[in-house]
Amino acid sequence: MSGSLITSLLDAQWTIGDTSILWREIIGNGFGIASAVGGMRRVIWAWPVGIIGNILLFTVFLGGVFHTPQDLDLYGQAGRQVMFLIVSSYGWWQWHRAKTAGLREPAQADPSRSILSEPADTYEAVQPHWASARERVFMAVVAVVGTCGFAWLFSALGSWGPWSDAWIFTGSLLATLGMARGWTEFWLIWIAVDLVGVPLLFSAGYYPSALLYLIYAVFVIWGFVVWLKVQRETQARARVEGPPTAADTTGQRTVRTAQRH
Repeated sequence: MSGSLITSLLDAQWTIGDTSILWREIIGNGFGIASAVGGMRRVIWAWPVGIIGNILLFTVFLGGVFHTPQDLDLYGQAGRQVMFLIVSSYGWWQWHRAKTAGLREPAQADPSRSILSEPADTYEAVQPHWASARERVFMAVVAVVGTCGFAWLFSALGSWGPWSDAWIFTGSLLATLGMARGWTEFWLIWIAVDLVGVPLLFSAGYYPSALLYLIYAVFVIWGFVVWLKVQRETQARARVEGPPTAADTTGQRTVRTAQRH
């Protein structure tokens, strides 16, 4: 009974004219938007919420395998859901580690949304910052090599739109890694992914995903502005207050250790 109920929920469709859309495509993308909002606000729940959406969308983009209304296989789109699961687990751990380290958020941060636990006088949290020159070179190399390599692989697998699919996969990997590392550039990478993803999804008939990609673009631009503002405020405060001395840092760690015990 429960099995048939789950199957019915997974197969539920919304029909608009001659077009059938899976509800799990809409719901999965809804979780994705919630994750993007959480990422912008730098709250830990952004990661598990996004993972739920990844699991739902994995089945959607293998339309030929799971016999969805689109009946097309986008291996890059499906593969990136698996990649999201892996990288999001890393991001979840990375942000949780910052939270338990007892580091300080900006003064205006809402404590209920903070990824941190105890206040301290350091700036070592998961704070927005530009990637270093070496990290940018790394991202550029991965973008080129990854797109070419995955385009070949997806072509061999019979993916629909392999080159676009390959960039979407590679760019999503870089953007998710950048979010975990706190690189402000990750928002710009998402914009580049959306520019390719929207036309691909519309052409393939994944209309909810295409429309929600457009909504993502709004959140991405908004998120970039928010992170950039936080980054500048943090840097300005650091210039005024100056970095903590070695003695201060040692004392703060001793106090935090004593408080935990």
